[in-house]
This record gives sequence, structure tokens and C-alpha cells, in this order.
Amino acid sequence: MGGAGGHWAVLGRTGRAGQRLAAVMERFVEGNRAVLQEHVRRHQEIHVVMGNEACDLDSTVSALALAYFLAKTSPAPKAAFIPVLNIPRADFALRTETTFLLREQGIPAAALIFRDEIDLGGLHRAGLLSLTLVDHHVLPGADAALEEAVVEVLDHRPLERDRAPGCQVTAEPVGSCATLVTERIAQGPPGVLDGATAALLHGTILLDCVNLSPAAGKVTPRDVACVSLLEARFPELPARDAVFEALQAAKFDVSGLTTEQMLRKDLKVLSGDGLLLAVSAIYVDLEAFLHRPGLLQDLDAFCQARGYAGLVAMMISFNERNEPSRQLAVYSRRETLRSAVCQALEEATAPSLHLQSLPSPWPCVGAYAQGNALASRKKVLPILRAALGGPGAAGGPEEEVVPPPTPMNSLVEECPLAQAVPPLCPQDVLERVSRIAAGQPPGSPK
Repeated sequence: MGGAGGHWAVLGRTGRAGQRLAAVMERFVEGNRAVLQEHVRRHQEIHVVMGNEACDLDSTVSALALAYFLAKTSPAPKAAFIPVLNIPRADFALRTETTFLLREQGIPAAALIFRDEIDLGGLHRAGLLSLTLVDHHVLPGADAALEEAVVEVLDHRPLERDRAPGCQVTAEPVGSCATLVTERIAQGPPGVLDGATAALLHGTILLDCVNLSPAAGKVTPRDVACVSLLEARFPELPARDAVFEALQAAKFDVSGLTTEQMLRKDLKVLSGDGLLLAVSAIYVDLEAFLHRPGLLQDLDAFCQARGYAGLVAMMISFNERNEPSRQLAVYSRRETLRSAVCQALEEATAPSLHLQSLPSPWPCVGAYAQGNALASRKKVLPILRAALGGPGAAGGPEEEVVPPPTPMNSLVEECPLAQAVPPLCPQDVLERVSRIAAGQPPGSPK
């Protein structure tokens, strides 16, 4: 898929006023690291605003925007309000829609603070940490010690647990956490909201709520109201369709990633018979993938570093009419494993993949065109489990690797589609089309 930049030609900051407004958020982000270091040196409070471990666009923008708002309005002037992205810096490039939107709004990635760049446990033990959670409300077990530092929660999911009486909790069933942040800012002093923050919130809500499409079952009246409010305050914001299409294209644009990043972006791992098999979904044409410079060495290095015996790359690409095509590449230096996986895929009947063998530059890589475009990775995984053999393989030991893939949160599994939606998350849309073709309601179990 091509880059998203073409869609964004009308979406950048416009005019001197837009550049001046954007500079306010830009200055806030660029100053965070120095402020953090100064507060540590002076032993002063550090109030971290942090999203969830998926660190999707909603988590990132909610953390940035709320920290900015708190820094501008807090009655505790001695505290430093620091947005933290809850992933290692090395994984940020995988969040392609997030890197794209921040770049377009002039927010420098180099100035962002990531989870591996701040010692939250050390700050807490020193008595300096306050923590606000956005887009989630339960810390993972590894962060259990930080629970007592949580002073506020802002989430759009149902609460799984109660918080201490002193913790301020906002948990509302809206389509995007950015909607709750927008409402919070709108209720604050006038003039705090700047152009860049408005554009970040506007784009995030549109992406999360599938361009406010009722058919996707995600949008609520409050999401619509916040988008309208942002557009009323900042008439220079670009058209909704242009914003949504650019972000959706960026989400699946892997053109700027290394081979290793492409393989990790949407990765599952199967285990069986003492072997690990990686299964990557990649939104690129197979021929282009196979002719990447140094590909074979990259595949070798990727699997050797992680102990994978082999890799199945499931390619999805689209023509000018947004019609999908699927292709497969099967890589392993172990001929018996590669042959077993290829045979299982070729002979599969539930479903039949309608595979056609394609030329491959190397004997250790099998290549196929997949005639059955409705057979998504969810349908292929059971075939691969059975091919691995061994105790429990057919039962499905399967793990999502860390970091999790960029969440397809605009079309979650529980989200019923009453009618077709314009080309969005291709894999999930195809999954629903398959169910409809089989006479099943869109929300039925697979």
C-alpha cells in the first residue's frame, strides 16, 4: 500500500495562525525532558499521564492532550505533568498512524518520553510519583507496585475493579478516550485548547469511531458532539473524510519499516512439538516483499533471534478498486517443517485456500497466491496448528507477542456491522464479509 502522505496534503497546519497555535503543544512536548530532569534533581512531584500498553493513537493522544491540559490548568504549580508513551522507544515506529499524525502536527518523536526512558518504580519509591491512567484503568501485574500512585483514571471501558476513594475515576462508554479528554478540556478555562491539540483529538476520535459511521457500532452522540465542537472552535480543521482516509492509510502503511519491523507489527506465534512458528500479517504485495534487499538474511536473523523454527507471512494488498488479494510466503531452514506447513496449506479444506504456487527466489521460501481472499489469518491459524503436530498443537497454544500489534480498535471483534463500511481494516472487514456470505449474522461466533 502506498504512503499516506498524499491523503494529507490538505491536513497540515495552515497559515501563520495555525503554525503559531501548533507551536504551543510542540513547546510543551519539547520541554518535558528538561522539566522531568529538573524535578528529579529538586525532589519535586512528577505527575505522569500514561496510556495502555498497546499505545495506539487513542492512548498516545489522550496522554499528550491531558498532560498538556493539566500543565496549563493545575492548581499544583510545583508538579511536572509528563505524558509517557507506554512502550519502548524502539517499538514506536510500528504505530504508523501515530507517528504519522504527530509528525504532521509538528510533534517531534525525539522529544517524546517512552516507558523505557523513565523509572516509574524509582520515582514511586522516592515518593515523587503521581499517576493518571488514560485509555485503561488496570495496571498489569508487573506494575502492581504503582497502583497506590494512581490518582486519576480516564477510560472508555467498563470498570473491572474499584479504585481507592481518593482516586478520581471517569469511565464512560464512548467510542474514544480522546472524547473524554476533549470534554475535560472543553470544561476548563477558555483559551487552553490549541490548534495542534485540537487536530490530534479530532483525528483520533474520527479514526476510533470509523469516521463517525453508525454502521460500525462504535460511535456515540458524545463522540459526534466533540468532533463538532473541535470543528466549530477550529474551522481550519480539514474535512472528516480526508482526515479519516489519511489515518486509515497510515495505519496499514509499512513502506517506512524495516523487514524486522514489518514482521513484528502484527505477529502471532504458534507452538507445537517443541517448535515455534511465527505468523505475520503484512499489508504489502508478496513480490515486493520477496525482492526487498537483504530479505533472506533478515528472515534468518528474525527467526534465529527469537527461536522461531519458521515463519508464515500472510500478505494482503489492494488494487485501485480497493479489492483485496492475499498471498502467502512460508520460510524455514528446516525442510521437513517447511514441507509440512506447505502441504497442510495446500491440502486444507476447512477452509480451502485455493493456493497457486508462485516463483520464489530461494528454496527455503515457498510462495503462493491465495485464491480464497476471505480466508483471513483467523481461519488459517488452525491449519497451521495442526501442521505443527505434537501434544496440544491442534488445541491452539497461541500467544500474542509483545509489543501487541497496532490495535484495530475501530472494528473490534464485538462490534456488529449492520451494513458495509467503506474500506477500513481490511482483515476484519473480510472476516465479516465471510460470515455474511455464509449466512451468519456479523456478530456470530467464528
